[in-house]
Amino acid sequence: MKRRDFLRMMTGAAMATVLPESVFSVSGMRKRKHTNIIFIMVDDLGYADLGCYGQKHIKTPNLDRMAAEGMRFTDVYSGCTVCAPARSVLMTGYHMGHTSVRGNTGGIPLRDEDVTVAEALQRAGYVCGGFGKWGLGDVRTPGVPEEHGFDTFFGYYHQVHAHDYYPSYLWRNSKKLPLPGNADGKRQSYSHYLIFEETMKFIRENRGRPFFCYAPWTPPHGEYEIPSEDPAWQMYKDKPWPRDAKVVAAMAAMIDRQVGEMLALLEELKIADRTVVFFCSDNGAGRRFEGVLNSCGPLRGFKRSLYEGGIRVPMIVRWPGTIKAGAVSDHVWYFADVMPTFAELAGAACPKGIDGISVTPTLLGEDAVARKQPKHEFLYWEWARYNWSKRQNVPDGLTRAVRMGKWKAVLPKAETPLELYDLSKDIGEKNNVAAQHPDIVGKIEAYLRTCRTAARPQVEPEKPRGRGYR
Repeated sequence: MKRRDFLRMMTGAAMATVLPESVFSVSGMRKRKHTNIIFIMVDDLGYADLGCYGQKHIKTPNLDRMAAEGMRFTDVYSGCTVCAPARSVLMTGYHMGHTSVRGNTGGIPLRDEDVTVAEALQRAGYVCGGFGKWGLGDVRTPGVPEEHGFDTFFGYYHQVHAHDYYPSYLWRNSKKLPLPGNADGKRQSYSHYLIFEETMKFIRENRGRPFFCYAPWTPPHGEYEIPSEDPAWQMYKDKPWPRDAKVVAAMAAMIDRQVGEMLALLEELKIADRTVVFFCSDNGAGRRFEGVLNSCGPLRGFKRSLYEGGIRVPMIVRWPGTIKAGAVSDHVWYFADVMPTFAELAGAACPKGIDGISVTPTLLGEDAVARKQPKHEFLYWEWARYNWSKRQNVPDGLTRAVRMGKWKAVLPKAETPLELYDLSKDIGEKNNVAAQHPDIVGKIEAYLRTCRTAARPQVEPEKPRGRGYR
C-alpha cells in the first residue's frame, strides 16, 4: 500500500501519529500559541507594481500600509518564472532542480508521495484551506489539493481553466460547482469575487482554531478582465493608456482593496495579533507595460525569463506585535524557504532533506529565536520551454540561473556561455562580467553540475482549449 493510500484511511489526528518520524526534523523553536498563517500569492504582479516598491500610477494604499506595519523584503524570489513550477517549489520546499512539477502545461500533477506545506501544518493540527488557482494536478490525478493536506480547496485546479474569469464552473474538493450565470456565454459571475468571498468565509469560520489560509488568487493574470462596475475599474478606465495596462492597474487596485478588507476582518475578529500575513506574486509581471506602469521597475526581463524581472517578486509580511513595523530587509530567500518557515512558525515538523531554509530569524529577530539567520550559498532556478504543437520541450530550451551572494549567473541555453552579473552594482543585469571573474564562474559551473536530478517523465498534458475549459 502506498504511503498516501494509507494516510487516506486515517483521520487528521491519526495522521499525526502514523507518519514515520524519520521523514521529519522538528524545529528547535518553541511552538507559539495558535499562530494563524495567511499566504496571499497573486498571479503575475510585477516587482514594481505596488506603491511601496516604487509604483507611481497604481494606488495601493492597503498594501503600502501593510508594509509600513510589517516587513518589506527587497530580495525575495519566486521558485520559477512561470506558474505551475513556482507553486511546486512553494508547496514542496524543493527548488527547481529537485521539485516534482517542472513544466508549465497545467496538466502535470504532484506525486502521490510529495509532502506539501499544507500536509506539514495539517499534521500539527491546522485546518488548511486554499482559494484560487492550484495548478499542481487536475481532477482525478494524484496532485489534487485535498490529497495534499487541504481540508478544502475552492477555485481552479487546471491552470488553463484559470485563464477564464467567467468560467461555467469552479471546483471544490474535486466536486464541480456550476456557475449558471456564466452558462451559454453569459458573463454574470466574476470568478475572483467568489474566490475572495470563500477566502473570507474560511477565516471567519476558523477564527477559533489554528488555520493556514493559502490564497493563490489569479488577478492580475491574463485574460485581463474586471467587471465594469468594480470601483477599481472606475479609477482607471479613462486613463490614456493601452486597455490591458488599465485593466492590470485596476486588477492590482482591486486586490489592494481586498487585502485591506481582509486585514480589517482580522481586527474585527480580534485575531490580528496571532495571524501572520504574507503577500507576494507568483513570478514576474506578465508584461512590463513600459512607458506606463513599468511593472518590473529597473529589473531586466519579465515572466518566462530567468533574469531578475522574471523571478524577483514583492514580499510583504505583517504580524502586529511580533514583526517589527516599518522594517525593510535585503535578506535573500525564495519560495523553497516557505515550507521550513511555516513549519517553524506553527511548531510543526518539516520534511528532511528539502532545499529550503527557515527565514524565521529574519522575521522575528535573531534574539527572539536565539539563533543567527542561515543563508543560502546558492539559489537555483531552471525553466524548460515547451512546444505545444509537438507536445514536447523545446530542444536546447532549458534556461538555468543561480544566485550566489551578490552574484547572479544566467545560462540562457544549454550550450551557451554562462553570463555573470554583480547585482550589488547592476540590478538591471546590463553588464556581463563573466570574463573578469573566472573564479566565480568556475564555482557556479561546478554547482550547476550537481544541483539537479533528472526530471521525471511528464504526464502528457491536454492541449489548452480556448481561454478555459468550458
